[in-house]
Amino acid sequence: MAVKIYIPRDSGAIALGANQVARAIECELEVRGIEATIVRNGSRGLYWLEPMVEVETENGRVAYGPVKPSDVSSLFDHNLTSGGSSPHPLLLGRPEDLPFLARQTRLTFARCGITNPVSLEDYEAHGGLRGLRNALALTPEQIVEQVTESGLRGRGGAGFPTGIKWKTVLDARGPQKYIICNADEGDSGTFADRMIMEGDPFVLIEGMIIAAIAVGATRGYIYLRSEYPYAETVLNQAIEVARNAGVLGPSVLGSGHAFELQVRMGAGAYVCGEETALLDSLEGKRGMVRAKPPLPAHEGFLGRPTVINNVISLASVPIIMDRGATFYKDFGMGRSRGTIPIQIAGNVKHGGLFEAAFGLTLGEIVEDIGGGTATGRPVRAVQVGGPLGAYFPPSLFDTPFDYEAFAAKDGLIGHAGIVVFDDSVDMLKQARFAMEFCAVESCGKCTPCRIGSTRGVEVLDRLADGVEPERQLEIVTDLCNTMKFGSLCALGGFTPYPVMSAITHFPEDFRPAPLRQAAE
Repeated sequence: MAVKIYIPRDSGAIALGANQVARAIECELEVRGIEATIVRNGSRGLYWLEPMVEVETENGRVAYGPVKPSDVSSLFDHNLTSGGSSPHPLLLGRPEDLPFLARQTRLTFARCGITNPVSLEDYEAHGGLRGLRNALALTPEQIVEQVTESGLRGRGGAGFPTGIKWKTVLDARGPQKYIICNADEGDSGTFADRMIMEGDPFVLIEGMIIAAIAVGATRGYIYLRSEYPYAETVLNQAIEVARNAGVLGPSVLGSGHAFELQVRMGAGAYVCGEETALLDSLEGKRGMVRAKPPLPAHEGFLGRPTVINNVISLASVPIIMDRGATFYKDFGMGRSRGTIPIQIAGNVKHGGLFEAAFGLTLGEIVEDIGGGTATGRPVRAVQVGGPLGAYFPPSLFDTPFDYEAFAAKDGLIGHAGIVVFDDSVDMLKQARFAMEFCAVESCGKCTPCRIGSTRGVEVLDRLADGVEPERQLEIVTDLCNTMKFGSLCALGGFTPYPVMSAITHFPEDFRPAPLRQAAE
C-alpha cells in the first residue's frame, strides 16, 4: 500500500510555499523511486508551522513543519515516508498532541486538515452526511426546533439566533425560497470561512441542504468574495462531486427533496458582507444596503423568502443534527452556546485558528494560546471583531469570549477575528484608519455613514496636527454617536467602536503632538 503524504492546498499554506514544497516532494519521490500518494488537504490552522507536511503511518499521522523546499531532501534522508524513524529537526510528532490542537474542541472544524477536501468518500468515513440523513427522517418543524434548541447564533457577527431566522422563512409563503451562504469574509484577521471552504467544503454543502429541507427551499447560492479563487475552485469541485453522488440535485439522497447549489463571486465590496447589499449584488445590481423592513426572511433574493447565514453558521448545523441539540448546547456559557472558531492574527507568536467553547478569557487567547507578540514586546491593544471591532487594552483581558460579555464592555465578538498589536502601535492612527476604511467602503446610501466617516477623517487629522484638540474630540464623539444610531447598516453603525474605544482606553495617543512627544 502506497504511503500517503498530506500537503495543504489551503491559501494560507500556499502563500507560505506549500505548492513549492509539494513539487519538491513529487520530484524527490521520482528521483528516489519511492511510491507514495500526495493528498492536498486543508490546513489544521497552525499557520506558524505551515507548510505542515504529514505522513500517514500505522500509528497515525506524523507531522513536520514548517517545511521549505530546501528541507525536502533532508526529510527523505531521515526516512520521511516511514514516519520519522530517523528524527529530523522539523519533526513535530503526532499533530493531535501539539498543545495548540490538543486544547481545542473541534466540532465544526473536526475534519479540516484531515480529509481530502473533494473526496465525498473521505468525508463520509469521518462522520459526514450523518446529520443530513438524520434530518431527512424529521419534519421541517422538527429540524428547526433542533437548531433553535441548540442555541446556535449567527457566527457572522450579529449573533442572531439561527433557529428564529429559519422559523421565519419556514412560516413565510412564497412560490420559491432560497438558502444563501454569506461567504464574503472581508474582516481583517479572519480566515475561518476560507479554511472551511478550502478544507472541508462538504460540511458547508451539507449544512445548506439541511437548511433547505428545514424551510422548504430548493435553490441555494454561496456568495463568495472575489479574493478567494482557491475556495471557488474547491467549492465547485465539491459541488460537482455531490451532484454526481445524488447528494445535490432533484432528489437529495433519494428523498424526493430537491436542492441545487451554485457559487457566485462578489466584486470586492466590503459592504456586500451586509446581507441586503449582498442580495442586491447577487441580483446583478450595485451592492447597496436596503432599508428594513421587509426582512430578507420575508422578501429576500428576487423578493422571495430567503435564509441568509454565514459559512460557520451553516457548517455548524451538521454536527447539531448528528449529535443532537443538547450535545451542542452543553458547550459555551450564558446565551453563547456551542463552539466558536477564534482566529488569532496580527503581531502574535502563534497565529492560527483555535476552535473552543465560548468562555475563554481574552487574556488566555492572546497570551496563553497565541503566545503573546511575535516581536516579544508587550501587548498594548487587541482588536476583536474585524476593522469595526473595539480595541481592548490588557486591563480588559479578563473579559470572557461571549457575546453579552463583550457587549457589556462596549465591544463586539463579530466574526471572532483577533488582531494583536504591541506597544509600538499609534492608536490615533488606528482610529483614523477606521474612519477612512468606512469612508472608502461605504455604499453611500445613508448620510451618517457617507458623510460622517469623511468628516471623521478630517477631524482626526486636525487633532493629529494639534488644532483645538479638545474641540476635535468633542466633534468626533458627536459624529460617532450620529453614525452609531443613524446608519442604515453595521458599516456606519459599528465604525464608532474602534474609534471610541481607542479614545477611551488610550487617551494619551490623542493629546496634541508636542505633549505626546514630551511624554515620550
